[in-house]
Amino acid sequence: MKTLWDLSRLIPRESKDQIEKEKQKIIESSYKFINKWKDDTTYLENPKILKEALVEYEDWLGYFAGGGNIGYYFGLKHALNQNDPEVKAHLAKINELTTKIENDIQFFEYNLSKISPEKQELFIKSENLKKYHHFLESLFKNAKYLLSEKEEKILNLTQETARSNWIRLTSGILSKEEELVLTEEGKKEKKNLSEITSLLNSRDKKVRDLSAGAFNHVLEKTADIAENEINSILQNKKVIDELKQIERPDLPRHLADDIETEIVDVLIKKVTEGFNISRKYYELKANLLSVEKLKYHERNVDFGEIKSSYSFEESVELIKKVLYKLDPSFSSIFSDLLETGSVDVYPKKGKVYGAFCTGGLISQPNYILLNHTNRLTDVLTLAHETGHAIHNYLGKEKQSPINYGTSLATAEVASTFIEDFVLDEISKNANPQDKLAILMYKLNDDVSTIFRQVACYNFELALHRNFREKGYLSKDFIGKLFQEHMKAYMGNFVEQSKGSENWWVYWGHIRSFFYVYSYASGLLISKSLRRMVKEDYLNISKIKSFLSAGESKSPQNIFEDIGINIFARNFWDGGLSEVEKLLTDTIRTAKYLNLAHEIQDL
Repeated sequence: MKTLWDLSRLIPRESKDQIEKEKQKIIESSYKFINKWKDDTTYLENPKILKEALVEYEDWLGYFAGGGNIGYYFGLKHALNQNDPEVKAHLAKINELTTKIENDIQFFEYNLSKISPEKQELFIKSENLKKYHHFLESLFKNAKYLLSEKEEKILNLTQETARSNWIRLTSGILSKEEELVLTEEGKKEKKNLSEITSLLNSRDKKVRDLSAGAFNHVLEKTADIAENEINSILQNKKVIDELKQIERPDLPRHLADDIETEIVDVLIKKVTEGFNISRKYYELKANLLSVEKLKYHERNVDFGEIKSSYSFEESVELIKKVLYKLDPSFSSIFSDLLETGSVDVYPKKGKVYGAFCTGGLISQPNYILLNHTNRLTDVLTLAHETGHAIHNYLGKEKQSPINYGTSLATAEVASTFIEDFVLDEISKNANPQDKLAILMYKLNDDVSTIFRQVACYNFELALHRNFREKGYLSKDFIGKLFQEHMKAYMGNFVEQSKGSENWWVYWGHIRSFFYVYSYASGLLISKSLRRMVKEDYLNISKIKSFLSAGESKSPQNIFEDIGINIFARNFWDGGLSEVEKLLTDTIRTAKYLNLAHEIQDL
């Protein structure tokens, strides 16, 4: 089992000659397609010729889009060390090349988007193009928001300087910072931001309080830069939305995710109306911890004595067991990830904090990044990212390049599905005290994934609205706005402590505008899938069908195929009722153990 990424599967040997060779392969393949079809518009008239062009376009998408292997390679190296200037230089050059190629090749999708309604109908009805129907429907749907081809090219070329560089600036500064903290072992050591974050949930109050002070200090030092960064990317988005006559700031996210705005609106409304669940949870937690209010940084502190240390090896064995029970192929995929150097496990200076799974192109391997520090949450993070990897793997197995991928509307379903089954395994045979600790952990996860993320979505909406009204937002204003929306879901039993006003500084998701709804929708949908499997394990075949669907259909249709209607206005009530029931069971368990006082059921 390997614990470091093996990137040699992408680039066998990093050298100047090899890098240039890889770039040349991308250039030759890209311009072979571009030169053939740039001035030949017969594919816009004839379904048979369009299929020929689409097959060739898929070859480019599968192997050379996004910078191909060399772009993937340096993107991953940058995640391991965000402060390596040589990697940054390579990445900048590759991004420049990639942007130029994507600009030069965008004529293909752009021209297809702009064909007449009559031609659209001809292509959609063509049996010869059946595999590409959803791809074409999506192009036609988004066409109304396209500017001229030249204007779209300008926007593509300026994204690096107008947005991406700003985000990398803040992220890079945060990754460099180290602060002196107290470790679990009682030693004073310098730790990076990822390591400090893990100490915020220490059972030792002194450790977590000193870590919170260090964490807040890092954010305070970075807040001025983050203020300029966030205003710059908000301005950039405002300009683009106005040019394209986009009616609301979150619409591009919905279009990109191939999900109806009405579905997202109902989700956000239902969860916001259910904030009493998360408020009651924090009331219970404060009561169990015998404090009047939780400090902001203490809201995720574990209650009870769940096993506090899980080595990476122990985590792997636990997850393997769960995956095998669900489906042996899931366990096989997980083993392959571990044996091929697809998981980078431990934190180190300069490494991206948090965790992610990336699937790359259909021809490329999955890679998982972790910052494992032996906590229960790290076990579940590995399970979560493995869910993404299984989703990617099955999509690659069943789909072609044009239909491979995971819309954000579906991406977080597989991850939370696997994560919850792993937590179920951990909670087996628990005594009442352990059961309460696990119920509290699960509630904390549900509250963070559903209610916190929707509060963040509401914060983002307010952020964009206020920026468009005022023209510039100070860090103080952003901080107050952030605290207002955090208080909305936390209620009166969590302090909006001094320092918490800057926690938006490191919240990377708000830089990927309106991404966060997908966590809430993903978990609520995965609860439906878990019910299906628990009722009948043979339903795992339906889960595999969903995981294999890629982007061959809209998320709504993919779920309808397995009996789930996410468009129904009452669909989200089912998942929220499960969280409410979990909270009620937890309150009753706490009362049974004489640990909770003056807490009423919901």
